[in-house]
Amino acid sequence: MFCWSRYLLWLVILVLGTSSLLTACGQKGPLYLPDPASQQQPQQQEESKDK
Repeated sequence: MFCWSRYLLWLVILVLGTSSLLTACGQKGPLYLPDPASQQQPQQQEESKDK
């Protein structure tokens, strides 16, 4: 039996999946979140230099 809604669903899934893969290409930046402690250390060093 031919069902348009089934083919439309697969088409939507295919288009959304392909577009999400293509938009992910070219993303830049660190692949991990930096530790909060590593962000605080440079600030403490600058404060100690000023004293």
